[in-house]
Amino acid sequence: MEDIATDKTTLCPSARPESKDSVVFGIISGTLADPRVAYLKQPQSMTEELIAKANPVTPTEIFRIAAPCITKACQHFDGQDCRLATRIVEKLPTVTTELPACSIRRDCRWWQQEGKIACMRCPQVITDNYNPSELALKVAAPIAD
Repeated sequence: MEDIATDKTTLCPSARPESKDSVVFGIISGTLADPRVAYLKQPQSMTEELIAKANPVTPTEIFRIAAPCITKACQHFDGQDCRLATRIVEKLPTVTTELPACSIRRDCRWWQQEGKIACMRCPQVITDNYNPSELALKVAAPIAD
């Protein structure tokens, strides 16, 4: 496996479970039509055991996972900013009136880039959502340069 350079001080809050140094910081709750992230008090290391427990679904259907930002190796990174965070703020509605109790906020790229307005939308972001709305599909789609 190729070693991808990361920004170790900045976490992507929508990472894949196989990402190096990944952690679970939330559990997907709510309903199929209206899923929401329930934030953990402390992030937990993403382990093979957690991946196995997710079976038969993907870990990102039931966990929100963070990992060091892979910057230019990511389809959403434009060289300076996360375009996914930008689209989330521009297009998704707020789903909370208070900042979620998020254990990764201090190191989160979305928080660092967009601030509180990203956090007010974050609980509705499901990395692997197999029942997404049209709006969620538009927000998640990488935009070609």
